Amino acid sequence: MQLKKSIPNIITLFNICLGLFAIMTVICEVTNHKYIIASTLICVAAIGDYLDGKLARILSAESDLGKQLDSLSDLISFGVAPIIIAFKLNMYEMRYMAFAILSLFVLAGAYRLARYNISNFDGCFRGLPITVAGVLICIFNIINWYSMEIGSYTIYNNYITSVIIIILSYLMVSKIPFKKI
Repeated sequence: MQLKKSIPNIITLFNICLGLFAIMTVICEVTNHKYIIASTLICVAAIGDYLDGKLARILSAESDLGKQLDSLSDLISFGVAPIIIAFKLNMYEMRYMAFAILSLFVLAGAYRLARYNISNFDGCFRGLPITVAGVLICIFNIINWYSMEIGSYTIYNNYITSVIIIILSYLMVSKIPFKKI
């Protein structure tokens, strides 16, 4: 019986591992496709993030520990990992400007998660969930990688990515309602 109640937390811990593996994949010079692999790992973590909450409700295993663990997992897998991928892929040329923009995203995500943890959920999220924001950054990472591969990448990709990250950061800390899917 106790193992059944631990399944959602096990999935959440696995999501942390996926985020860490994505980070390690882009840090190590393993393959040219490392950005695709790392971004895909984040997308798989998003599926796990959906499943851990769903299973917690189905198994009546919701807990304060699970809620906190989920937020920590989200910060790593959808906050830190996509940003490191973006930095290593194309934003490293922007140096300090990139550091400021990428830090803004992680800080906004942390703030949004903390605000969610102390609020009562009424069926609508206040601010864009970090999971959605992180997956969107991974999609742009894949687009940027592909444009580099076919030779259509320009410095403007850096600026477009920066603007997207700033907009996503704002949406996370905003109080705009987003319906839960």
